Amino acid sequence: MFNLLTSPSTRRNIRGLLGNLIESAADAVRSLAPTEPATAAEVVEAPDPADVLDADELPAVETIAAAAREYERATDQARRADRGKRAAKKVLDKLPAGIYGGWKVFRTPSSRQTPDLAAITATYKKLGLGPVPMKACAPSLKVEQIEAAPADVEAAVLTAA
Repeated sequence: MFNLLTSPSTRRNIRGLLGNLIESAADAVRSLAPTEPATAAEVVEAPDPADVLDADELPAVETIAAAAREYERATDQARRADRGKRAAKKVLDKLPAGIYGGWKVFRTPSSRQTPDLAAITATYKKLGLGPVPMKACAPSLKVEQIEAAPADVEAAVLTAA
């Protein structure tokens, strides 16, 4: 009987159930928490990119609302999936390459490259070129639902144009 409780598949199932319970509890706590933190920093908005639509090209407000709703839903799903992926990766990163219960764990070299900022900074410093030039990243698209009367929505669209 004790072996049944300590078998790898049972432990995985129990761990999965506990993870689901913890995630559900965390979601419940988050829903009870105030939506705005007491010391919320002012959100800085970036300017619109050059290729936004003109006022006469804007789709219907319902289309925009549906797109924003879908974007928020997909963003939330991606966030949850990312948390699950990070949790699984913590375990898998520590394993040596091999086959584990029908799953092959191995590593492949990445084809992506990234600049070695430490080496670049050292080279700039050695050559006396000053600080390493940096550029800002593209602004992130954010969507949040607000309470507004239908007339307010149309007025806001017209004033934004």
